[in-house]
Amino acid sequence: MSDDNDKRTIRAAARAARRRFVAAHGAGVPCPAPFRALLSHGLTVASYVPMGAEADPALLARAAVEAGCAIALPHVVDRATPLRFLAWDTEAALAAGPFGLRQPHDHAAELAPDIILTPLVAFTRSLDRLGQGAGHYDRAFARFPDTWRIGVALSAQEVESLPTDPWDMPLHAIATEKEWIIS
Repeated sequence: MSDDNDKRTIRAAARAARRRFVAAHGAGVPCPAPFRALLSHGLTVASYVPMGAEADPALLARAAVEAGCAIALPHVVDRATPLRFLAWDTEAALAAGPFGLRQPHDHAAELAPDIILTPLVAFTRSLDRLGQGAGHYDRAFARFPDTWRIGVALSAQEVESLPTDPWDMPLHAIATEKEWIIS
């Protein structure tokens, strides 16, 4: 098992690097051709609304909509309750959620994602990720083990290594403003 102090230290450093990067370069991540190749009509792509200096998946979500995919966004109730992915029409208003989240209203249909675009705090070249620490995405990955897990990040969030726990599932790919990383 990993040391929570190590994770806290890495999160603090990665968040600071991310904030500096966004202040200088912005948070947008372009849509790479390999991601477009994964898309097909009728798939469900879970995206997210970025908070603070998180990498912005808007161009990836737009490509999914253009390919005929349904879009879902995470819906969070609290720290302990597993997140659900709820349908979202890109024109629909979002509700205020806990932790400053913008999310679909709780009456929206729950969807099972084929692809999950995942925010993260830090990542490695071996496709390990460090999230916010509440375990929402770890539990979602376990619930949907066959779903493609794609991290959306900024190159400044890359680290040499990360402490991992038995429940941590590696990503299938990571999209940054510079590259598409896949094993």
